[in-house]
Amino acid sequence: MIRPAAASAAAPIEYPSSDGKPMAENDAQRSAIMYGIGALTRHFGDRRDVYVSGDLLIYYEEGNPRVSIAPDVFVVFGVEDRQRPNYKLWEERHAPAFVLEVASPSTWRDDVGRKRSVYARLGVREYWRYDPAGEHLPARLQGERLTRSGYVRQPVATGTDGTLTLRSETLGLELRAAPGRELRFRDPATGDDLRSHAEEAEGRLAEAAARSAAETRAAAAETRAAAAEARVAELEVALRERASGRESAP
Repeated sequence: MIRPAAASAAAPIEYPSSDGKPMAENDAQRSAIMYGIGALTRHFGDRRDVYVSGDLLIYYEEGNPRVSIAPDVFVVFGVEDRQRPNYKLWEERHAPAFVLEVASPSTWRDDVGRKRSVYARLGVREYWRYDPAGEHLPARLQGERLTRSGYVRQPVATGTDGTLTLRSETLGLELRAAPGRELRFRDPATGDDLRSHAEEAEGRLAEAAARSAAETRAAAAETRAAAAEARVAELEVALRERASGRESAP
C-alpha cells in the first residue's frame, strides 16, 4: 500500500530587505536623509537602547510581506541598537517614536496622505516633514504630534531671518530650517547643531591640524626661549671674564 507523502512544512515567509526603489530622487533629498540618519546616530551613539535608521522597510502585519513602509529617517526607543535587514514590528514590539520624511516631487503626496495614516495607526508619536526645495509643502518644515484624536500640527517658531524652528519633545532636540541652508538638528542644551559623520570627520581633522599648528608654535617658542637663555648665559660669562680682567690689571 502506497501511503501519501506527509504534508511538507509550510515554507517560511520571506520579508525582503529592499523594495527596489532608490533612497532618493535628487541630491537635496539624499543629503537631508543622510544627514538626519548620521547626525541622530551620533547623538544617540552612547545609548544601546536607541535604534536610528532610515530608508529601511518596516513590516507591521505578520504574515503579510506585501504590507510595509520605509520612513526616510526614524528613531526607535527601547530596542537594541544593531544592524537589521528590515524591521518587523511584531518581533521588536516597539514602533518608531520619531519619523522624518523628506519631500520630493514623487513622494510628498504619499507623505501627507497614506504614510501619515499608517504612522498614526502604528503609534508614531512625532511625525515631521521637511521640504528641501520649499516647493511641495506649505512650509519647508512641519511637525505633528500624536494625540488621542490623531495628529496635531505643532507650532513653528519663525526667526527674524526666516529660520523655521520646531522642538521635538521625543528627541529633546530642535529641528531648524534656515533660508538657503539644509535642515539641521540642534541640541538646545548646548546651542550646537548636530554634525553628520562627514562633518564630524572634517571637524576632527581641523582640530588635529589646529593642535599640530599650536604644538609647532609652542616648540618654536621653546626653541627661541632656549636660544635666548643661552645668549644671556654667554653674555653673563663674557661680563664676568671682562670684570675679572679689570680686577687683575695692575
